[in-house]
Amino acid sequence: MAGIVEDVSDENYESFTNAQAALVAYGIASCDPCREYDPILEEAATRYTQVRIGKAKMHVPGRCRAIKKRHNFETYPTTHLFSKGSLILSREGKIEANDLASLIDQHLLNKK
Repeated sequence: MAGIVEDVSDENYESFTNAQAALVAYGIASCDPCREYDPILEEAATRYTQVRIGKAKMHVPGRCRAIKKRHNFETYPTTHLFSKGSLILSREGKIEANDLASLIDQHLLNKK
């Protein structure tokens, strides 16, 4: 949904990542950088309405089991950019707002 950070779980992961342009941030509740990343994601969701932006709460029991099996996370937050189901970029750690905007422009919107 344009303008908001969507909740991503096993239930909607496939349809979410199959969008034309999607960004998923994987995080856990006890992670300070994950909490600091939330307003950056919210700003990006408002700015980039043509990109689906979501957050997977990896700490919630049973919500992201299949996602955990599919990806090996060593650091939280981790951000994945997808285009039509293909993972095109993976970044570990919190991404600052300007850097995130550049990554979205370059990799999801093809603006240089």
